[in-house]
Amino acid sequence: MRQFWTAAMAALATIALSIGLATPATAASAIGSGHGSVYQAYLIDSRPGAQVKLVNSGGATVGSGTVDRLGSFLVRDLPAGGGYRFVVDGTAGNSFAVRGEAPPDRGLYRSQHLHPGLNYVRMRDGVELAVTVRLPDGKTMNDGPFPTVIEYSGYQHAAPGNFLVGAIKGLAKVPDPMAPATGTVLGNQVAPTAGFAAVNVQMRGSGCSGGAFDLFDWPTIYDGYDIVETVGAQSWVKRHKVGLVGISFSGISQIATAGTHPPSLAAIAPMSLTDDLYSTGFPGGIFNNGFANSWLTERQDDAEPAPQGGQPYARELVRRGDRHCAANQKLRLQTQRIKQLIEANPTRTVSLLEHRSPSYWAEKVNVPVYLVGALQDEQTGPQWTEIIKHFRNNPNVWVRMMNGAHLDSLGPQFLGPWYEFLRIYLDQTVPQPNPALSALMPVVYAAVTEAPGRPIVTARHPEATNLAQAKAFFKRDPRVQVFFDNGSGTPIPGNMSAPWSRGFTSWPANGVGDGVRWTLDAGGRLTRTPGPSSSVSFRPDPAARPAGTMHATGASTKPWAAGATYEWAPVPGRAGVGFTTAPLGSDQLVVGPGSVDLRLSSSAPNTDLQATISEVRPDGTEILVTSGFLRASLRATNAAATPLDPTRDWLDPSPLVGTQLARIQLASLGHVFRQGSRIRVTITAPGGDKTTWRFATPNTGGRVVDTLGLGAGGSTLVLPVVPGQRAGGPAPECRVLRGQPCRTYRPAFNGG
Repeated sequence: MRQFWTAAMAALATIALSIGLATPATAASAIGSGHGSVYQAYLIDSRPGAQVKLVNSGGATVGSGTVDRLGSFLVRDLPAGGGYRFVVDGTAGNSFAVRGEAPPDRGLYRSQHLHPGLNYVRMRDGVELAVTVRLPDGKTMNDGPFPTVIEYSGYQHAAPGNFLVGAIKGLAKVPDPMAPATGTVLGNQVAPTAGFAAVNVQMRGSGCSGGAFDLFDWPTIYDGYDIVETVGAQSWVKRHKVGLVGISFSGISQIATAGTHPPSLAAIAPMSLTDDLYSTGFPGGIFNNGFANSWLTERQDDAEPAPQGGQPYARELVRRGDRHCAANQKLRLQTQRIKQLIEANPTRTVSLLEHRSPSYWAEKVNVPVYLVGALQDEQTGPQWTEIIKHFRNNPNVWVRMMNGAHLDSLGPQFLGPWYEFLRIYLDQTVPQPNPALSALMPVVYAAVTEAPGRPIVTARHPEATNLAQAKAFFKRDPRVQVFFDNGSGTPIPGNMSAPWSRGFTSWPANGVGDGVRWTLDAGGRLTRTPGPSSSVSFRPDPAARPAGTMHATGASTKPWAAGATYEWAPVPGRAGVGFTTAPLGSDQLVVGPGSVDLRLSSSAPNTDLQATISEVRPDGTEILVTSGFLRASLRATNAAATPLDPTRDWLDPSPLVGTQLARIQLASLGHVFRQGSRIRVTITAPGGDKTTWRFATPNTGGRVVDTLGLGAGGSTLVLPVVPGQRAGGPAPECRVLRGQPCRTYRPAFNGG
């Protein structure tokens, strides 16, 4: 019995040390152990409060500070190489190498064996990631090997509890700490139901994974490589090949992982991603202090060490005595303070953001890609389409988009082909009808959107009798397919269903050329035949109307509801200007990015602007189509800019002096302006158009006066009109379109 209590107390002491509750006397003089990560070095098990420095092989100090209360210290942005040492209170520790991007010995992958349930997987730098394996529903290991997918994010992902039970408890306001987050539905529920084994991976620095959270820094990127290769090495993985799946956070992580070229990766299927962290965090160069701010705050909170903080399942497992989870909290206090990074980098700092950019890695992806996103995405944003051009050298890319919200990527018209894609390119089998998936998803849709969606079709080509035929049928799908009027495809208003689509072989859509240009003119006219030069002045005021179309700034299911209601207020007084075309003589199908090119002067050295594109219908209703934003000091475009797409480096702000060209990039459109309708562009201060985005724009109080040049040589709107195209169906009722607020049209003070 004495031996039992001695062992128990030793175990408790170890756990207490790892979570910062106690510091045994034996640790008082500890130097700790130094380790090399990818362009980083970290120290663990050192003496809290000790002075520490990192020296390189030449003896130069390359980092210094104080050991934190958990006994750890971390240095970033180091060159790869050997001979590094941490020196703690003057005493040098072990020598180690900082890693570059070269893969480790493959023995790392072959030596680790995963089983159903919670696992801990060692990365190349010694950090463990928590991983939960879920087999296909109703299967055991004896039924393998299985086609296998990985979902990888920093949400509560590797929590080993039951997803559906947790979701039901969540709806009942009785949260289950051991249930995965609902945002991990693909890996934790959909894939196993569809017949795939799913490996749900907890990103470093969150949950029960070790390391410090770094928001897609180098170690996290190459963790993706290591996870793919470790899973691919398992005996129960079919063909020793895996696919990547996921929406939002786990959609973004796929691009960098695929860009590192892990040999065991067969295909990726990202949904609702972003093209660049800066474009979501700083739309138009203006900090998004709505969704982006709340999302970053949540990630910072998730990175706190358990059991005092962090994710619920980590707190619970540490309390239950999970020694791996407890020990993996050691580096949590070395997480970078994200808010401090934002304050220090209001422009797009290349060294900080380039390798964190999905677009940077998209150029390198060489496996098949099935990409889906919404053109009114209220979380990651509609500008995600900017990533499409970066896949230009990959022939096996299929992109699907629709009007709608963040969730709509999971809609039935996209999940069916998602299943086909994985069967063909991962499993290498002919897709078959999947009754289990077809039964599950209407329940999921109804729970989240209050409508069941249209039926899912998991085998569109039953005539395919072999893999070659199935692949040939899938390849007939257009590279880019745009689904229109989503929300009106069934008798249920706002249901996830688009009645028609158009396909394109390129992006921007083939045939749009340099777009169609309208001039902003006197009297609020938007015209192809400009009048004489003139001008109009207004007073942009972000407080002039509600900041958003919903009372939500964080992740919310409100925009997903079939009956979503919006507060899309008109522009009052002289807070903005509007311009409308004459009634259109024919349908105008617009697909791709656009630009509002303003001849701008201001009473202030800087001004923040928003351009809103809408459709004014003959019945007097107005539908929001898209918006764009710009902090005028960041107006300079780069060499890649085109008439339709004013791309920027987001560097080197310059004050407004005199009249300048300020091009506002419009998030991509996928909309038909029908015959008899009018196209409208409105220029205001940022805000009032988005459900969850908000803008850190100065409260001008109406004191700033902005002036736009009009008529000949003045401001213009350029849209990507596809020639010769008409709407594929009648105009739906205004308020049923998903993601698109509707209101009664009211002209601005200048007449448009």
